[in-house]
Amino acid sequence: MTVAELSQDLVWAAATALTVALVAFAIDLSRLTKQHDDREAELASRERTGALTAAVGTSSGAAYGPDAAGAGATTEAPVSRKAANIGISLTWLGAGLLLIAIVTRGIAAGRTPWANMYEFTLVGSFVALAVFLGVSTRRDVRFLGSFVTGLATLFLVLAQNVFFIAATGVQPALQSYWLVLHVGVAITATGIFTVAFVTSVLQLLRDSREAGSAVLGARGWRWLDSTPTPTQLEALSFRLNSVAFVLWTFTLIGGAIWAEHAWGRYWGWDPKEVWSFVVWIVYAAYLHARTTRGWSGRRAAYFVVVGYACVLFNFTGVNLIFNGKHSYSGLDSTT
Repeated sequence: MTVAELSQDLVWAAATALTVALVAFAIDLSRLTKQHDDREAELASRERTGALTAAVGTSSGAAYGPDAAGAGATTEAPVSRKAANIGISLTWLGAGLLLIAIVTRGIAAGRTPWANMYEFTLVGSFVALAVFLGVSTRRDVRFLGSFVTGLATLFLVLAQNVFFIAATGVQPALQSYWLVLHVGVAITATGIFTVAFVTSVLQLLRDSREAGSAVLGARGWRWLDSTPTPTQLEALSFRLNSVAFVLWTFTLIGGAIWAEHAWGRYWGWDPKEVWSFVVWIVYAAYLHARTTRGWSGRRAAYFVVVGYACVLFNFTGVNLIFNGKHSYSGLDSTT
């Protein structure tokens, strides 16, 4: 077995571990939902018998976040979080396997392992997992586990089946330390944008359920009651997007400097340059609207969704549809 083949096998192993982690996180949400339903049933029973006063407010169902152990606590034994802990452990395992796969890919190619779409997908997925795990060491964000691991698994499968190319060298234009700086920072920003996107989508779902959505009010969506409030989810998304925006700003600046070194101009309206700037504009508008115009709630979350859609198109559509100086996907003869 060659080093390149080992890298591929490790990617599949990582995807397998993350799939099992997804299931574990889903089981945890299911158990929390059952506890929430049992609690509401008990409170309703006590109210009917007159044993509970109106001052008791324990039906918020916020199982995560800073309010999880506050006024909503009861004297009953807390639900087991063993499944969530297993999910976290498997996510660490999957991230570790993916990191080794990335390193071995770099060894096989003899360069920094993020020079094409396949490698960008691997590293971006790893960054998203690392952000999730890093945040989880400071606060309880296990409610994001199923969605982050699910997206990472999807990306890894797409990388292996759609974006894969053999480990080779790079074009002369990419043989620069800017490949490490510019592209590395772009991948890091993309990974953080991914976790922020998941958080905003969850915010929209939770907000719609609280607003009495006919679809999300169904019993199949009861697990949303066990997630943080829309306000808490929005705050987390805002912090993540703020960090990613700073990194994306450096991506644009670094890319302009590299372009001047490689092609003798800072800006050339190349499709990748244009769409990278579009991404920056959307997230800049989001941050401006939220901090100075008071935009919050659903409007802010929709901004994040649109911004991440631009990020995905910048990565896939621009690379596969348009031809330009940044056509480094490796999937066709023009690259």
